[in-house]
Amino acid sequence: MNRAATKVRVWDPLIRIFHWTLAAGFAVAYLTEDDLLTPHVWAGYLVGGLILFRVLWGFVGSPHARFTDFVRPPQEVFAYLKDVVAFRARRYLGHNPAGGAMVIALLLSLAATFVSGLAVYGAGEMAGPMAGWLAGIGEPGVEALEEVHELFANLTLALVVVHLVGVVLASLQHRESLVRAMFTGVKTGEH
Repeated sequence: MNRAATKVRVWDPLIRIFHWTLAAGFAVAYLTEDDLLTPHVWAGYLVGGLILFRVLWGFVGSPHARFTDFVRPPQEVFAYLKDVVAFRARRYLGHNPAGGAMVIALLLSLAATFVSGLAVYGAGEMAGPMAGWLAGIGEPGVEALEEVHELFANLTLALVVVHLVGVVLASLQHRESLVRAMFTGVKTGEH
């Protein structure tokens, strides 16, 4: 069958909106950090809400959005990466095993960034849902929380860079635009 002749809807509208809104929310939060607290906090809340949505959608969403479609055991992820290096990686309609692992890594890192951000906001500004729990931890405690928050934010940024490299590599190896597919929701090929 000619792959170019077949159009398959892979990414539902909610996944596509989630993806680009998450990218924008994280970018705003990362770029505003200490300089603009209000946009930083609101972008953080947006990211937190999006994480919650994505976890829920991973269980009840469209077929390619479900975790059962793309979460694979570590040995399968490493075998796939080995095939990528050897330029013989199998094409997947949804996420490949490395992409699935990246989704989980990003969600975990973003969740840790969000929770540590709530802790910093609660302890440092005495605001947000954690303010009551973190009252009185003192300046050393606030500084420690800020370091943890910064660590996870930077880890998330590093994962985003690896994700982008993976998207470019997979797009080149399989001669398809994964970026376009994340805008249109459509890929070409067998179902």
